[in-house]
Amino acid sequence: MRHDKRTRQSLIQEIITTQPVETQEELSEILAAKGMPATQATISRDIKDLGLIKVPYQDSHRYALPDDRALGVTRDRLRRLLREVLTGYVVSENLVVVKTLTAGAEVVSEAIDKMDWPEVAGTLAGENTVLVVARSKEEAPILAKRLEELR
Repeated sequence: MRHDKRTRQSLIQEIITTQPVETQEELSEILAAKGMPATQATISRDIKDLGLIKVPYQDSHRYALPDDRALGVTRDRLRRLLREVLTGYVVSENLVVVKTLTAGAEVVSEAIDKMDWPEVAGTLAGENTVLVVARSKEEAPILAKRLEELR
């Protein structure tokens, strides 16, 4: 069975944020156990696409998502994130509720925070939902428009 790249990469993000993964081989085994086998070449490309980094862990290193503060989130990065994980959004009063693929909310929330948009009072992320709080109900549609333009 052929698996969707977005789904696989979302699963990889979920895996590396919930358990230590030290090697591509280990990641391959975990993916296979979760019903999503992938070749080493595919995993290598996914690691590059996701921008995963190795961080110290016990006496070795483990894969981790990059620290967006260190990399400097750009409009292009947020655009890529939204294209990969955004499934929809809705505006309600001064709130924009953003729906993502599983495990995509935290990354999107942090990216929105780093954009420093003046309309954003703050964000709160769950597993697949980001609550973006606008400073006023008049500014919520502006935020929705910003998200739509990046999609």
